[in-house]
Amino acid sequence: MVHPSILRAYDIRGVVGDTLNPRDVAALGRAFAAIVRRDTPKRDGRPLVIVGYDGRLSSPDLESALVEGLSTGGADVLRIGLGPTPMLYYAVHAFDAQGGIMVTGSHNPPDYNGMKLMLGKGPFHGDQILELGRMAGDAAEVPDDAPGTISERPLVRSYVDRLARDLLPDLSLKVAWDAGNGAAGEILSQLVAQMPGEHTVLFADIDGTFPNHHPDPTVVENLADLRAAVAEGGCDLGIAFDGDGDRIGVIDGEGHILWGDQLMAILSADVLQRHPGATIIADVKASQVLFDEIARLGGEPLMWRTGHSLIKQKMKEVGSPLAGEMSGHIFFADGYYGFDDALYAAVRLLNAVQRSGKSIVELRKALPATVNTPEMRFDCDDTRKFDVIEEVRERLKSRHADVNDVDGVRVAIDGGWWLLRASNTQPVLVARCEAGDDATLEKIKADLVATVTPSGISLPKL
Repeated sequence: MVHPSILRAYDIRGVVGDTLNPRDVAALGRAFAAIVRRDTPKRDGRPLVIVGYDGRLSSPDLESALVEGLSTGGADVLRIGLGPTPMLYYAVHAFDAQGGIMVTGSHNPPDYNGMKLMLGKGPFHGDQILELGRMAGDAAEVPDDAPGTISERPLVRSYVDRLARDLLPDLSLKVAWDAGNGAAGEILSQLVAQMPGEHTVLFADIDGTFPNHHPDPTVVENLADLRAAVAEGGCDLGIAFDGDGDRIGVIDGEGHILWGDQLMAILSADVLQRHPGATIIADVKASQVLFDEIARLGGEPLMWRTGHSLIKQKMKEVGSPLAGEMSGHIFFADGYYGFDDALYAAVRLLNAVQRSGKSIVELRKALPATVNTPEMRFDCDDTRKFDVIEEVRERLKSRHADVNDVDGVRVAIDGGWWLLRASNTQPVLVARCEAGDDATLEKIKADLVATVTPSGISLPKL
């Protein structure tokens, strides 16, 4: 029986040697093979599942256990080796595979690891992951069959060439890069070698102990080395990646962080030139500035639920060429495959800046200024958190508030908004507030507190 805590909304994640071990991974692999055989078209009698792994110290052993489980379950397995998660996504498309699994702990601490999964070309998440966990604990539901084949094919060169294919040949930017000792390091080094312009790469050696800083570019402290490199080198911008290369962080030439919604505004302007009127998707945490900017540019803004799997699904449903999250997941279907690839997003960002004829500092300053809170998290038991959201929703309904409830509640108030949603992966409530000035922000924070407190949630001073 696998530990239930590792079965998350969008992936599998646990502490190696505690809640996650090779035996569990092998059982999950065997169960996944059964699901792929059941739910995807046959391929010469057996489905093809592609497997990759990140740079964590535990990843090679877990990958071996996973491959054994998949093969025992009757799937043919293609091993592509060490690299970022988007390389695994790319491989599934390139080889027209029936599934893919990446062994990765993403940006979690070094003692964590897990898996991100694809069924066909789409995400594998939610109830599918719960079913996988149940089947892994019930051998009777995983039929015996002749084992599948196991083969290996390095994919680094092919993936780098695909990324480089969309680079503008006249790029003239000076860029600092920070791989954070994560799984994108080797790919980044090879990609930069093909890029025009001037480039400095930090921490490209893949090291699962993350000796320089934690590989999460949404945390300000983790961008200190990149900010220093931009300043010392007089760079136009700096770009950082998370541990498995599917999230991006950006510093402009003045040392300011461009958050996910600001990056989306710049990228939307570029994409909408080729796809006028297209639907551009962003999650509920994004600034109203982004949605207003998409509309101003002639696009159709769509606010959607947080979660990379959910965003990918919605993109396919509405035919969106571009989507993004505040967390730094950026998804391109315009000229690409519709999955979150921070390396590809970096290529497209450089192209957009170059084509604009402006610096990224100028592009940032052209966006309306706002003041906002960081993402705030409040402890709330898993058995209670969704009930709290419903109680808050009813209070807002009774006062006829302007609410978007696609994911929690996002409340529009004159001059700003506040958001409250239940985390899909932790026993917490997540809140964020935004306004045009400090005085209005204080009023919005007070309204959030007043609306949530009757549910017995004690919020710290915001």
